[in-house]
Order: sequence, then structure tokens, then C-alpha cells
Amino acid sequence: MASLRDLGLSEYEARAYQALLDAGPTTAKELSRASDVPMGRIYDVLSSLETHNLARSQSASRPKKYVAVEPDTALNRLLDDKLAELEERAEQYEDIVDDLTDELDAAEPVEEGFWTAAVGSEESVDLLVERLDAADDRIVMVAGDSSAQFDIGDVGDLVARHLEEALDRGVNVSLLMTPELVETLPPSVGERYLDTMADHPEFAVRTTENLDGAFNLIDDVEVCIEVANPLSPGEAFAMIDMKDPEFAADVREAFVPRWEEAEPLSFGGS
Repeated sequence: MASLRDLGLSEYEARAYQALLDAGPTTAKELSRASDVPMGRIYDVLSSLETHNLARSQSASRPKKYVAVEPDTALNRLLDDKLAELEERAEQYEDIVDDLTDELDAAEPVEEGFWTAAVGSEESVDLLVERLDAADDRIVMVAGDSSAQFDIGDVGDLVARHLEEALDRGVNVSLLMTPELVETLPPSVGERYLDTMADHPEFAVRTTENLDGAFNLIDDVEVCIEVANPLSPGEAFAMIDMKDPEFAADVREAFVPRWEEAEPLSFGGS
């Protein structure tokens, strides 16, 4: 059950405010009895309520009397305080992330080879977009006739969006696919390519026949290989990520001639 404590008041403050609402204008001593807030704490509690603009005092009276601010006004003030507090915390967290990003980016990259794998369709896509987001310089995507990266569901849209974000970071993106795969692209993916990526100077798409499988080359040092589900074509069974500069160099060496002989995709005619 919601309470005033959820909006930042202490137990004593919540009880005192509720008692003020019930009692109307009252003295500190009377409020202490009505709210069960100890007399030794009641003045601090009333001062806090006034600081939060939840109560007002009548200084001219002897003894001083206090009255509660109307509930709607009081709750809105508490909400505003909480929202301001959250915004301040969000800014603090953003500053921490900025500081840590600079600090962690300054660390020397690990050159030793490393590989990992994600099993399952959702897990595979999560790993793929994570690695796309990690690209600093170049992304090469190669996709055969059936690839989960460009399926007719949400995955194709998701991958396209992360490619767009990579372009915004200044990453060069080269996409090689079969003509048959181009024809199966969902309309939303095609529209994103046309509207936001087709004319980008760092984005290029080419098509060629006889592409088997799908892989992604990240910054010429890392390769993400899609393992198709043999029982459900077009759905990823797993994604293998290998960070190995030598292996990545071999992959790029095999990719370059296929890219050079491929046909540029004309978006204007699609």
C-alpha cells in the first residue's frame, strides 16, 4: 500500500502531516499527542514539514500553531521534489559513465585471442548487436540467402537500427548479401536503408550470388559467425564471436575479392 514514506517523508513526518490534516490548526504539543511523535522530536518534524512546504505556521499566535497544506498541493510538491532528485541522480550517473568511459578506454586492448558463443535465437541477436555497438572503425556484414540478421520480424529492424547508430559514430559499414535475400527484406528494413543509410558516405551495399552462411567482421580483429538453425531456416541457432586478429585477417582477405566482383545495390530502383 502506498504511503507518504514512498515520497520521501520519514515515519514521524508522515504521521505528523496526517495528524495535522485531521486536527486542523494545532500546537506542537497537541500534535505530538495526536500523532504519537515524541515531544522531543516534534519541533524538528514540524520544521522539516515547513521546509518541504507541507505545513504552515502562525507565528503571531502564542503558542505557535501549525496547519497542513492541502493534500493535492502537498503531494504535487513531494512529487516535484522526487522528480528533481531523480533528474539530479541521472545527471550524476551520466557523469560517472563519462568518466569511466574515458578511464576504461584508456586501458590497453588485450591482444590475446578470445572467443565466446551465445546459444538461442534471442541470445544470438543480443550478442550480435553488442558487438556491432562495440565497433569503432569498420563493420563488414556478409549474409547468404537465409540469415536471422535480416529476418522478416523484429530482428531485421533491430540490426538495421544498430547499423544506423554505428554510422552515426563514424563507423564504415559494408554489407554484402545475395540478391535473393534483398528481395526478402521486410519493408521496414528497406525503408530504413532508403531513408537514413543509402546516401551515407560510410555505407555501401553490394550483392553477389552463392553466398553461404552469415558472418560479421568487426574492426578487422573480430568475427561474429551466425550458426543457422537446421530445423528452422532463417532463425539463428547460435552466434560465435571470435576476437582473433590473425583469423580476422584471413576472413578479410577472403572477403575483399568477393566484394570487388559484387554488384552495387541500387536503392533508387527498389
